Amino acid sequence: MAAKSPEQSKTIMTDMVLPGETNPLNNLFGGELLARMDRAASIAARRHCRRIVVTASVNHVAFSRAVPLGSVVTVEAKVSRAFNTSMEVFIDVWIEDRESGAKTKANEGIYTFVAVDETGKPIEVPEVLPETKLEKDRYDAALRRKQLSLLLAGKIKPNDATELKALFV
Repeated sequence: MAAKSPEQSKTIMTDMVLPGETNPLNNLFGGELLARMDRAASIAARRHCRRIVVTASVNHVAFSRAVPLGSVVTVEAKVSRAFNTSMEVFIDVWIEDRESGAKTKANEGIYTFVAVDETGKPIEVPEVLPETKLEKDRYDAALRRKQLSLLLAGKIKPNDATELKALFV
């Protein structure tokens, strides 16, 4: 299975925040943003492996800035690393200034997807070949996040978390 660059999975979704999607402060509901992020990440994961994918976990979400009513929101998702049957997808959320058009990063998230066959059985996915410095940084960090997750779930022993140990030695 041929490895792919994160750019090949890149998914960009742009939409406007409408009144029915906002809370009493006239900001986008967090759950609405999570759904948009999940859709973009799902498309990126599917583009990477060209198979059915399912959301396995939402590993991290940072709501750094409110997204006001009327904002133009862009959700950008790329596969940051692939493991055997799973893929980590990094999502950046940008809001566009109405007057200048300048984009500001508002939020980010990291989701994990698993590729499955028609019966729902996990299947192998292609590797990721990071190219840019940011892609390489996210690729390296993905292994540490995976090891931490496995360690906390009791699926690996501390001595097996080599990338995490390297941070402290």
